Amino acid sequence: MEKTSNFRRPQAELKTKSDLGLMRRAGQLAAQVLTELKPHVQAGVTTKELDRIAEKFIRKNGGVPTFIGYRGYPATLCVSINEEVVHGIPGGRKLEQGNLVSIDVAATVDGFVGDTATTYVVGDYPSAKAKRLVEVTKASLLKAIDAMRPGNRLGDVSFAVQEFVEKNGFGVVRDFVGHGIGRKMHEEPPVPNYGQPGTGIKLETGLVLAIEPMVTEGHWQVKVLSDGWTVVTADGLLASHEEHTVALTENGPEILTTV
Repeated sequence: MEKTSNFRRPQAELKTKSDLGLMRRAGQLAAQVLTELKPHVQAGVTTKELDRIAEKFIRKNGGVPTFIGYRGYPATLCVSINEEVVHGIPGGRKLEQGNLVSIDVAATVDGFVGDTATTYVVGDYPSAKAKRLVEVTKASLLKAIDAMRPGNRLGDVSFAVQEFVEKNGFGVVRDFVGHGIGRKMHEEPPVPNYGQPGTGIKLETGLVLAIEPMVTEGHWQVKVLSDGWTVVTADGLLASHEEHTVALTENGPEILTTV
């Protein structure tokens, strides 16, 4: 995810079939990391332990952890807990029962990047609303992917997230957005999770986007903590994050971050 203000212009580099073949490898590896981590998301495990597992897995399977060193970021994963929306830095914090744990990971393989994220719960959900928050976030991503069709516009993808999330009573983060992706993790265009249908660039075959709803239990406003990275909800309520790298092909949208 990226700050809205860091994008320059709504353009995109369309990927070739050869590019997409390489991006499938990167996407699959990133997705495999989340599968590898799932049984370790348990009470008592530190976020740093999760990070070590992820880095070892990526390197063992021929990839490079994309996040390490990106603008000085120190880890393989972003691990964001409860009110943390994104960019949580792994460390000595131990997971606890009822935590919502959003894990974001990117892997670079043969010069291309795959980027994905999901939200886990440690044990049982702390409330019915927390469970619904995670469910709605996951469903909103699928709504956005379904809207990624030739002839549609980027605003249709953004609106699909906003309409579904807000209809279900949750908030959509505005200060951070999804992004184009390919040889670099963050490429044009920005992919907001809010917007107007029928606006923005026209969607064309070869476009690859990292679509990532960031959804809040309460108000959509967020703030960045003193570490300069961790983004939290301004009201202290829960947040959830889901992401897939998605290519628009001749056959429609294809999720590249699948196992």
